[in-house]
Amino acid sequence: MKIQALVAVLFATALTVSSPSVFAEEKPVTEQLVDTLTTLSGGPHAGYRANHAKGVMVEGTFTPSAQAASVSKATHFQKATPVLVRYSNATGVPNIPDANGNAFPKGIAIRFQLPDGTATDIVSISVNAFPTATPEDFLGLLNAVRDSQGSTAKPSPVEQFLGSHPAALKFVTTPKPAPVSFATQPFYGVNAFEFTNAAGKTVFGRYQIVPVAGAKFLSQEAADKAAPDYLMTDIVERVKTGAVQYKLLLQLAEAGDEVNNATVVWPDSRKVIELGTLTLNKAVADSKAAEKPIMFNPLQLTDGIAPSKDPILLARPAAYAVSYGRRLAH
Repeated sequence: MKIQALVAVLFATALTVSSPSVFAEEKPVTEQLVDTLTTLSGGPHAGYRANHAKGVMVEGTFTPSAQAASVSKATHFQKATPVLVRYSNATGVPNIPDANGNAFPKGIAIRFQLPDGTATDIVSISVNAFPTATPEDFLGLLNAVRDSQGSTAKPSPVEQFLGSHPAALKFVTTPKPAPVSFATQPFYGVNAFEFTNAAGKTVFGRYQIVPVAGAKFLSQEAADKAAPDYLMTDIVERVKTGAVQYKLLLQLAEAGDEVNNATVVWPDSRKVIELGTLTLNKAVADSKAAEKPIMFNPLQLTDGIAPSKDPILLARPAAYAVSYGRRLAH
């Protein structure tokens, strides 16, 4: 298996790799994750995120469905709420071409701007699973990719890792075609959350963000010819000329389903509830400048939504904060 193909789906890129870094053992795993992602992207790239560096922001409204309040008492499930959305490519390379294999999975971050001045976020990717169940294993995966650069070992470090981690191997081999547009790309919340309604009833669920226009992807020939920024420019033009819409869905867990392991995909037979419609109709002026000081946080929650004990979910804000601090320092 070629290392470049592996890197293409591991949130990192080998296109401009710098020399491997030596990490101090006392560093938290979340900081080591940012260090390795930065190394794999050939960084640091001053002022940019360590991962999902290239992005674009738009605005709109979330309108809850009639069913949403039965699932959660969260404010945005009771009435329409303004939203800020950031689409992104994987890797820490700020100018990575949108159809490049290294730019997958795609990301979407949604900030619901609540009436009391607070906010709550959803952060999702375009693949319905995560390659590892713990941040320690994710670091092991990224380090294996890093250590395979220029390695003559057979099998290489990353091949050894994939051989002992079937979920990561499945993630690597899952097709990830280039979408026609961000408006035709489905997104998935790989982490579960606990939802509580006004009556105190609780359920665990995972988000699905489904384009109203349908899932549509480019042929490989078309992807090879795509302009470097085709997704970023397309979504801005679409929201200027007409609304882009998604259905926000929630797949509910049943008894016995694993809610604390992001590598486990629940069966399609699980009940899915429509929470509402996301309508995007405005581009953010000077998106590059506007997105730099914003940190989307999957644990920025509101009453009626609580985190699961998924270790990947619990580690994400700490890693984001490291990247955020470095970004603002430049």
